[in-house]
Amino acid sequence: MAWRPDFDTSETEIYQKRLTRLTYFVLIVFGVLLVRLWFLQIINGAKYRIQSENNRIDLRDVLPFRGLIFDRDGQLLVDNRPSFILGVVPEDIRGLDCLIGNLRRLIEIDGISTKKRIEEALKRDPFNPVYIKKGLTRDELARIETNTLSIPGVIIKAKPKRHYLYGTLAAHLIGYLGEIDREQLNREEYKENKPGDFVGKFGVEKKWQRYLNGMRGGQQVEIDASGRRLRVLYQKAAEPGFNVYLTIDRDLQMLAERSLYDKEGAIVVMKPGSGEILAMASSPTFDPNGFAKGMDKKGWERLVSNRYFPLQNRVISGQYPPGSLFKLVVALAGLEEGVIDPNEKIFCGGSYSFKGRVYRDWKEEGHGYVDLHRAIVESCDVYFYKMGQKIGIDTIAKYAKRLGFNCETGLQLGDEKPGLIPDRAWKLRRWHAPWEEGETLSVAVGQSFTLITPVQIVRFISALFNGGILFRPQVTKWIGRMNEERISEFKPDLTGYWDLKRENMELVKRALIGVVNEPHGTGKRARLDRTRVAGKTGTAQVIALPQEEESVQERDVPYRFRDHAWFAAVAPAENPEIAVAILIEHGGLGGAVAAPIARDLFESYFNKVKPL
Repeated sequence: MAWRPDFDTSETEIYQKRLTRLTYFVLIVFGVLLVRLWFLQIINGAKYRIQSENNRIDLRDVLPFRGLIFDRDGQLLVDNRPSFILGVVPEDIRGLDCLIGNLRRLIEIDGISTKKRIEEALKRDPFNPVYIKKGLTRDELARIETNTLSIPGVIIKAKPKRHYLYGTLAAHLIGYLGEIDREQLNREEYKENKPGDFVGKFGVEKKWQRYLNGMRGGQQVEIDASGRRLRVLYQKAAEPGFNVYLTIDRDLQMLAERSLYDKEGAIVVMKPGSGEILAMASSPTFDPNGFAKGMDKKGWERLVSNRYFPLQNRVISGQYPPGSLFKLVVALAGLEEGVIDPNEKIFCGGSYSFKGRVYRDWKEEGHGYVDLHRAIVESCDVYFYKMGQKIGIDTIAKYAKRLGFNCETGLQLGDEKPGLIPDRAWKLRRWHAPWEEGETLSVAVGQSFTLITPVQIVRFISALFNGGILFRPQVTKWIGRMNEERISEFKPDLTGYWDLKRENMELVKRALIGVVNEPHGTGKRARLDRTRVAGKTGTAQVIALPQEEESVQERDVPYRFRDHAWFAAVAPAENPEIAVAILIEHGGLGGAVAAPIARDLFESYFNKVKPL
């Protein structure tokens, strides 16, 4: 019998089954992989291709230079300066503790928070710089540059920063920048901005933000999987903002601000024939460079808690009793209504008794018999007490509103106040009390509830001398770029017209010439030899003193209770080129304090325009 090998048939079958199962498993795995690849590359290929490109390409902003600001003669007022920022590339650091120690010896930084930020960046994005200090000084920059070998990984980045060349000059007009807030980001005019940008927050900087801002550029930068920069694929240059040319005269503005040094008050200078503002000064003031650097919380709190309110633009939002300036409104109202006969003489003995109260004149011995001309020239209170009583409060209020008071002038700097012209209806609505006849006497000399702003006064006296035209005050001449077409140019904007008899306006104008040029005029300290000035003084009470104390000396009254000093004027009187309104808070007599300032402003203007 022949020999046969002894095979276990059952064991062979088992191996065969296992091989079959393994084959099926491999086929299934490859099938799943093929389906997945088909799904990724065919179905979602476009989507993942875009994501891949996005991971490969980093988009980086290129910030534009903000437009410059000039005065009316092309004198630069605001530009941009490079601001240097210190950064660290975490991947390039050799020893973190050593680096921070070396940096602290060179500049002032918070070592603990800096180390924490760099350690977080090492885990998250080691190739992008971490910026640890803004606004490096020149000394700090020099120390960093001369010690680069001992601080590997440190970089310096230049970023444009707003620079106000003359610090506080025209700060309330020009305004300042601040970091954009959430509400602004949602508005159309800020569509070019992103979180962290500095935008106009006040004044011209805010008003013309969309022109000044410019158009940001960008870079497409290729990076590797670790975030390392490889090359620039595409670059779009940023477009600088448009320049703004203001109506103000730099030299006149400087003089106005020097005149307010150590004082609280406001000065506004305007061209009566166009409404162009030549100077706008408010004191105390502030330095907008502090905002450009980035105002910290303590600095902001110091500004807003200052009891002298340096952020308030007193020219447009300071509301004050007008004092004797308001007598011009009463005179025009009385002439138009036929209540005042300009030739009628009224006796002034220094006081006027009405319903048991004595209303005193500023001149204790009185002015004697005065007509309208002399009453304005010498600012006789008694004359206007009596005329105000005859005219009545509602008629006075009606004319005051027609002449441009009790409403905003339209100067578009924001936060302008309308002032207040009271009448019977207003008091009943506001205080739920009837009007007292004695209150009319106080209103007739610019006291009681009456409030006006300096810009309203300069527009009023301009209209009196330009034929009754109310112009919108303007602070911008044109917007554009140097040697390029102007994209916006501002023309005189007529907002109202006085429907008054010319002969009545002429009577008041002649009296204002007398205020400055006649021997007993209250504004004689504004007189000039080279040209004729016309103006009106005003002294406005801050509080009403008891009658037994009304003759107290100004120096004996606490500062915060002293009278405000007013003066409003034009020159030349025959054909005015310049109008001024001056308010010195708690300054005392307008003729003594404010009139000399007007004289200096007129002299400066005419020496520049028509030098001797």
